[in-house]
Amino acid sequence: MINLGIQKLLGRKAFISLRACMRACMRKQRNKRGFTLLELMVVIIIVSILAAVTIPILRGRIDSAKWSEANAAAGTIRTAVLTYVARYDISKAQSTLVNKRLDDAATQSTLGFSTSDLMGNYFVPSDYRITAINSVGHAAVQVTGSQDNAPTGTKTLATDGNWQ
Repeated sequence: MINLGIQKLLGRKAFISLRACMRACMRKQRNKRGFTLLELMVVIIIVSILAAVTIPILRGRIDSAKWSEANAAAGTIRTAVLTYVARYDISKAQSTLVNKRLDDAATQSTLGFSTSDLMGNYFVPSDYRITAINSVGHAAVQVTGSQDNAPTGTKTLATDGNWQ
């Protein structure tokens, strides 16, 4: 039924040549199996170029995600120092807390932390050190990763709240 409609529309000769063309295409598709070596090599080259570009980008993102753990803990330490300054005074905070690492049990209890509060996947309490407290009570917290899986380097949360 459809063939008759196409045959009327195109005319008999055009329909026969269209039919022959379709048969030839079908035969070519049946004879062709798989991909050529050149096609496979091109695909492999493209995939390797994409991998070479994306792996360094992903590594940077992973380190950034690891540092976010330190950022959160340093912000918590800074808030605890502000609370301590509000409870006592600046001079007592500066004499008691400056240049102290947070793996010291006395420093942890002074700020209201338990031992497990600063334990993370990448950073431990000994990685955090209060380096300064300004006149308003904002602390500078230095973070250095000591664990095998921690990101390399040292970052400092300055008294103005910016990371250096």
